[in-house]
Amino acid sequence: MIVNSGRRYDLPVLVVNRFRVPEADGEAFRVDLATAREALAACAGYAGGEIGRNVDDPELWVLSTRWENVGSYRRALSSYDVKLRAVAILSRAIEEPSAYEAAEPGTTLNIGSPRSLG
Repeated sequence: MIVNSGRRYDLPVLVVNRFRVPEADGEAFRVDLATAREALAACAGYAGGEIGRNVDDPELWVLSTRWENVGSYRRALSSYDVKLRAVAILSRAIEEPSAYEAAEPGTTLNIGSPRSLG
């Protein structure tokens, strides 16, 4: 287990990226999102993922992915193939925090603290 400032980096991570896409662009967006998921899926530590569209608001899309740990997710974002095939579409995500730790009953949660700049 890796611990840094009260944070555990060996726990599974769920990443939720939400997107607002005009309905007319939905089909092309779905293809691009599938390409991004394929690029992420090829990375070490990828544990699964789904593409979804909101049932009440067809302009709201989601890409959810699961990772062995936060390090795997962060390394995936740095890979050449992901930069080439996924970063452009992921940059269209609604600006909000997207990585979540497992919080099932009995799970020890991270201690919230700002990142150190030094």
